[in-house]
Amino acid sequence: MASDFIYLDHQATTPLAPEALAAMLPWLSGPEAPGFANPHSMHRAGRAAASAVEVAREQVAALLPKGGRVIFTSGATEAINQAIRANPRGDVACSAIEHSAVINAAVATGAALHELPVSAEGLVDPEVDLPQGVGLVAVMQVNNEIGTIQPVARLAERAHDAGALFLCDAVQGAGKIAPPEGADLIAITAHKLYGPKGIGALWVRDGVAIAPFMAGGGQESGLRSGTLSPALCAGFGAAAALAKERMDTDFQHLSGLAGLARSILHRWTVNGSEEARWPGNLNLRLDGLNFPRLLSDCRDIAFSAGSACGSGTGAPSRVLSAIGLQPAEARNSIRIGFGRYTTAQEVETACRALEAAAQAQGV
Repeated sequence: MASDFIYLDHQATTPLAPEALAAMLPWLSGPEAPGFANPHSMHRAGRAAASAVEVAREQVAALLPKGGRVIFTSGATEAINQAIRANPRGDVACSAIEHSAVINAAVATGAALHELPVSAEGLVDPEVDLPQGVGLVAVMQVNNEIGTIQPVARLAERAHDAGALFLCDAVQGAGKIAPPEGADLIAITAHKLYGPKGIGALWVRDGVAIAPFMAGGGQESGLRSGTLSPALCAGFGAAAALAKERMDTDFQHLSGLAGLARSILHRWTVNGSEEARWPGNLNLRLDGLNFPRLLSDCRDIAFSAGSACGSGTGAPSRVLSAIGLQPAEARNSIRIGFGRYTTAQEVETACRALEAAAQAQGV
């Protein structure tokens, strides 16, 4: 990657923390050292690998509420699919701006899906009416497109009052803000908190019953069969421990970067709440903006029009439509995401380039 390339797409993925890479390397070694051993083997090397997995499990669990267990998965999508199958009644209620992983996983089970509306600020009303007979309520902690932070603690209470489980997609919030207290099921992934791709976790509150998701050798207490990667687990654990240690520092850093960006892009409108939001996410619109041209003119800056999962479809963002934007307004929007290693100089350079390119379009 060119040295002048500026990465501002941290909602899509984050760079691997050096500490996470260092934790992974011993478990990627070759025949001259036993780090490659299967953590489910009973010999000494296998037991060492298993110990590394359990250390990582504790590190990840420290980011989540007490009174639950961590099941390693291939990522948040798998965790969400496993969680939705714990639904005791069938019907699922989820926010209108929920990630497609939740919506499509619910549809795949044949569940009746009920949509909980959001305000123009991108927030679910904590007192929203829940449908009769709902078995599972799913609301994400931090929206991946517009960065709004949902009132998940109160929504979890409401779900329990209705006799339902509460699932929280905490992919964008884990390691960045306090965990979603009151949830019964929480899905997270390593690569959104400076860990490796290919590993995530499902947190399950004690007493919540879930069925095996993958049959096989019975790993992960029989709930998710398959050989675990000690390297991926160790990287996830190290990233989680670092995130917990740096949570306040990272928040202050990103708040400063967001303020700097807004001072330069002051004529752009923020999509979603300006207060109830994660500062590392700015979703902005400018009337008349041509996004493909902006992307071409600013090819040395990584930014997006929204979710990486929905890019390239040509359709207006479902999230931006849900908060009341017209198709043209949604297409006039961009998402820029800051991270732990983003510098103020990078933000200033990128935002000035974006503004200059927009002005060159005559908008």
